[in-house]
Amino acid sequence: MILALDTSVGTAVAVVEEDGVVRADLASANALGHAEVIGDLLVAALGEASLGPVGTTSAPEPVVIARVAIGMGPGPFTGLRVGIAAARAFALGRGIPVVPVVSHDAFALGILLADPFADVPRFAVVTDARRREFAYTVYEGLDDDGLPVRVTQPALIPRDDLDARLAALGAERRDALAIPASMIGVAAARAVAAGREVGPHDALYLRSPDVTMPAGPKRVTP
Repeated sequence: MILALDTSVGTAVAVVEEDGVVRADLASANALGHAEVIGDLLVAALGEASLGPVGTTSAPEPVVIARVAIGMGPGPFTGLRVGIAAARAFALGRGIPVVPVVSHDAFALGILLADPFADVPRFAVVTDARRREFAYTVYEGLDDDGLPVRVTQPALIPRDDLDARLAALGAERRDALAIPASMIGVAAARAVAAGREVGPHDALYLRSPDVTMPAGPKRVTP
């Protein structure tokens, strides 16, 4: 199975079988409490995934995690580093690989799978990047591996310029208030099955660090 995590918006944890069946899918919408809730969500998701069939007295099925999928953003620095650190620590402890996924891809996959027979027009997944900016990625359909096709790569744009930019790209706006960890897991499973890497190994912060190198040593007065 695949343990999937995302902390690019809220905090979400899921357990997904490699064929895409979701065994557990839990989330907290608190955008500031990633470190406080991720441990409890991990324990709860693993426990839920190991439950036996409802209404029976059969013993819980063992949960064998073969991979850890993690949403790499775009998202805020603090939130992303909590999820990425948790995913890498879990994988290191188990000796299993980490599968990086672009968080916007997971939200787009959920839209495209909601009605697989519908002709979904080109759309943009949009998340609040704070500081009066949005992060957006434009998508159009699924490829042969069942993964969302990116028309653009994740990018930042001032809030007041977003609608005009999407109109120029011919894309409908879809605001992502949460990223489902289940779709992180499904995207990872499809990528693994296709032998592809679909996410970066470094977090997608998009914004340059606020810290700047000093111009020189500080002057010290006696």
